[in-house]
Amino acid sequence: MSMFAFRSCVLAVLFISMPLLFASFGQAAEFKMGVVDPQSVLEKSKAGKRALEGLKEYVSTRQKLLGKDEEELRNTEKQLKEQAPKWTDTEKKEKEGQFRTKVQDFQKRAQEFNLELQKKQKELVDEYMKKISAATQTVAEKGGVALVVDKGSEQTVKIVIYHKDAIDLTEQVIKEFDRVNK
Repeated sequence: MSMFAFRSCVLAVLFISMPLLFASFGQAAEFKMGVVDPQSVLEKSKAGKRALEGLKEYVSTRQKLLGKDEEELRNTEKQLKEQAPKWTDTEKKEKEGQFRTKVQDFQKRAQEFNLELQKKQKELVDEYMKKISAATQTVAEKGGVALVVDKGSEQTVKIVIYHKDAIDLTEQVIKEFDRVNK
């Protein structure tokens, strides 16, 4: 089941069960709902910006190292092409084998970097989602909000199609997040 289909099912169950939720509160009770954009909280909060900047620096450092290795490979390849006419067939095969090994090592390092980066990104998102959830809960409890839905964004699956600005808790969550995560 795709992530979109899963989220659609969750939303369908949520909205189908809302009348039951209203009924359980009784007619006099007010049901308040809110939305929040966790991606915006991560990107706009001070702690989130620091974390993203740290990740960017990590990526930049790794890319520089890979760029340097790639440049060395290009130089080696150029030298091989220039010197190849001077070598015997045996020497050519040996040099080409050594070069292929270097290329494979480079590709392996690049792949390891990508896996490491994905792991770091996942750890960052997981860590910050816990913190964002806690800040969201605090804001919701203070405001008497019974349900907060992830409204999604252009980068993620958009869950909420429409909402009034009055129920968007994102800015309040950013303030709470910054207060707690200095």
